[in-house]
Amino acid sequence: MLSFFSRWITANDLTVLRILLVPVIFIVVLIWKNNPWILFGIWFVYFFACLTDYWDGVLARYQNKSTKLGMLLDPIADKILIMSLLIVLVGLSRAPDYLVAILITREFAITGLRAVAAAEGRVIAASTGGKYKTISQMLAVGFLIIHYPTLGIPTHETGIVLLWLATGISIWSGFHYFRAYYSTLPDPSSESTNSAGQ
Repeated sequence: MLSFFSRWITANDLTVLRILLVPVIFIVVLIWKNNPWILFGIWFVYFFACLTDYWDGVLARYQNKSTKLGMLLDPIADKILIMSLLIVLVGLSRAPDYLVAILITREFAITGLRAVAAAEGRVIAASTGGKYKTISQMLAVGFLIIHYPTLGIPTHETGIVLLWLATGISIWSGFHYFRAYYSTLPDPSSESTNSAGQ
């Protein structure tokens, strides 16, 4: 199947598609916010958008094409998908504003940290915690989009619990990113010893 799809699309195409699906989900959730079945239907579009985050990586490895554009767009696409929908959900009073504020602050902080590290010639690799953070956020947003009890599942309550979990994982993984950055800094004591020897 991969060989068939790889003839027509690239990993970057899937990443761009994920970004383009955001306004579609955004508009439907805002306009039909009180229609449980339409919200349940748009969840499938959202679920597909989330799956492209996995598929673009698989396709890039299969095609052996890892581009700088893809490395830039992939994490940005995830943030656009999750954070924009969280802001919409806050506006609809379906997600706690303080949790969303923490999540957005964390994203800015880690993005800034990685930019500083890159400018200094160091690379902070994506951690396992960061992957768990993304998955937990995607699950939380998915349940909060549906909102109304569906198929016997209290989706809103489940989404809130998952959002708390995502916030905890986000803070934990963010701490590890900062620790990874500071662990790569040169030891000040060794620098002062070298300068004294010179």
